[in-house]
Amino acid sequence: MFDFAIVGGGIVGLSVGVALYNKYPNAKVLLLEKEGCLAKHQTGHNSGVIHSGIYYKPGSYKAKFAREGSNLMVEFCNEHQIDHEICGKVIVATNKEELPLLEKLYERGLQNELKIKKVSAEQLKELEPHVNGLAAVHVPMAGIVNYQQVSEKFAQLIEASGAKISLNTSVENINEANDCVTIETSKGTFKSKLLINCAGLHSDRIAKLAGYITDMKIVPFRGEYFQLKPEKRYLVKNLIYPVPNPKFPFLGVHFTRMIDGTIEAGPNAVLSLKREGYYKKDINVKDIIEVLTYRGFWKLANKHMKEGLEEVIRSFNKAKFVESLQLLVPDIQGSDLEPAPAGVRAQALKPDGRLVDDFHIIMGKKCIHVCNAPSPAATASIRIGIEVVDKISKRITLHSLVV
Repeated sequence: MFDFAIVGGGIVGLSVGVALYNKYPNAKVLLLEKEGCLAKHQTGHNSGVIHSGIYYKPGSYKAKFAREGSNLMVEFCNEHQIDHEICGKVIVATNKEELPLLEKLYERGLQNELKIKKVSAEQLKELEPHVNGLAAVHVPMAGIVNYQQVSEKFAQLIEASGAKISLNTSVENINEANDCVTIETSKGTFKSKLLINCAGLHSDRIAKLAGYITDMKIVPFRGEYFQLKPEKRYLVKNLIYPVPNPKFPFLGVHFTRMIDGTIEAGPNAVLSLKREGYYKKDINVKDIIEVLTYRGFWKLANKHMKEGLEEVIRSFNKAKFVESLQLLVPDIQGSDLEPAPAGVRAQALKPDGRLVDDFHIIMGKKCIHVCNAPSPAATASIRIGIEVVDKISKRITLHSLVV
């Protein structure tokens, strides 16, 4: 019998494991991961940005946890000698119509207690000499890191504390009783006093296996990237973002300097035909049927038909993708770019077509379900882990859980 069973070996599940041992050092923890390695999906395909929290609604989990989580992430990287850099980023208005939106974003950043500043076109050129912009907001606390390395350190820490990590272990059924949770897997049956669902792209399905019908469904969106060829990396110094389109729930194509020195350009945002579909040819019939029979998807599609079509065109037409990048860096040419690995965002969607804007944690009797943890979840992962454990301590009598 385990005290805690965590489903999902991405950065959030691993961070929950670290937080559990920080509070309950004698706990027996089991982590179940269906893949043959940890951090393979959202974490392993992450752009590696340490986000500040400027975009998110004041008072939301995302705003608070990104701000607090970024500080915790930097402290963790310093403590464990993990390569990272606080390089800053600029959010750029490229036309007059974007200037009022940039001002609103600046005000939101101040509400989120961030130390940011407005910069003129001339000051922007000092930060990013090749950027086209009328004005920008400089976010100096933004940074870069390799979240797979962070996850590896999380795993080392929990294993050293006694955790059992079971790879290649798919969860097939969950029975939540009064005294424990029985978890049937591809590698046998496990019992635990509490289950914590951090399954990312499959979090809604794990919740359903445990008997919880949520008012949301995970819809996968693929983000496709290019990267600058080495001889063109001088065009981008750090992180360059556009002013987000308030009518579209994604940030738009941008430039990211990675911790290894490469420069990523992207992503677009297109429906993935498989929950873990990193290529256009990746198709899963079950996943497609789930999305296409979900009324929330069609309401979202109808609302954002124009923007969605533009994203699809960029997916198949490199020239259109390049045009989007040239709004920020005019010197970019198609010949400067080569394909880079794509990522898939696990985005929860309501039946009325609204994207779930915030992290979403569902408390059950003997289960906790982290059911919406897209970006900036990697940045906020340490803070999310602390929150999950805090909810455990407040809602459950722990003398019966951990001796």
